[in-house]
Amino acid sequence: MFRTLRLFGGLFLLASSLVWLQGCSSTGHRGDNPQARQEVVMNAIAQIGTPYRYGGTAPSPGFDCSGLVQYTHQRAGIAVPRSTREQRKASYDVSRSRLRPGDLVFFKTGFRQYHVGIVVDDGRFVHAPSSSKTVQITRLDTPYWRKRFTGGGSFIN
Repeated sequence: MFRTLRLFGGLFLLASSLVWLQGCSSTGHRGDNPQARQEVVMNAIAQIGTPYRYGGTAPSPGFDCSGLVQYTHQRAGIAVPRSTREQRKASYDVSRSRLRPGDLVFFKTGFRQYHVGIVVDDGRFVHAPSSSKTVQITRLDTPYWRKRFTGGGSFIN
């Protein structure tokens, strides 16, 4: 039953994301690539439920946060560095108020520990959170993530 609910939730999220993305395609952002954004988001949503695996870069055996970002972008034809710190440095900055689906959100979660997720829609992101958990969708405005947010970035023009 839990698997069915998760599948239904994923399909609902995918449908709502596609509707939201269609709205983005008409915003007139210079160099915007709505197809790449849609592909990255769909690739990320498809991994919901995949186990977290430190150093993981593929669905089997699993992902860490930066591995998920690299994988989802790579499948959309976008080269992305491997580590969270490299991803932050190489991406172009996006302010929190201008985050769009497919953009990245970065966090400082501890001493020399960083985290990254992929924006799905207004206020939600997909990420591989930590050991013993799976790839999931989380709200950006929860107290834990809001406090640790360090910025947004993107590899999609």
